[in-house]
Amino acid sequence: MALEDDIRTLSETPLLDELGRDALRLIAFSADRIRLGAGDVLFREGDAADSGYVLVSGALSLKRPNSEKIVGRGALIGELALICDMRRPATATATESSQVLKIARGLFGRLFDEYPDLARKLHARLAARLQGDIAELRTIETLLRK
Repeated sequence: MALEDDIRTLSETPLLDELGRDALRLIAFSADRIRLGAGDVLFREGDAADSGYVLVSGALSLKRPNSEKIVGRGALIGELALICDMRRPATATATESSQVLKIARGLFGRLFDEYPDLARKLHARLAARLQGDIAELRTIETLLRK
């Protein structure tokens, strides 16, 4: 039953909700489950990022030097690490007992090979998100100059 629960969680996760059941099953079956206690650090800002995580239960704090965001069940953390080499932009710490599914970049790349339509859909969603992030950064830059 845990596999079915994981597939359901993945199907409710933004970005992954575009995947079909076969792709979600592959992720759920291949992903590593990590259990965290309150206060456990999943990763630190500046760490090499080779995977993304889906929060199955609990909550995580994502801290940057000047901000903090709390995310809950179904959050996809580190989605850009699923497609490119990068460093973690934040430190992720469990605020309570939590579980995550760790999705390796290699597994995600395999999905693109097996489901080419998926690659196009995810590319469009990531591009839109990055454009939104760039617009937000420009707004912040403008405000800081005032």
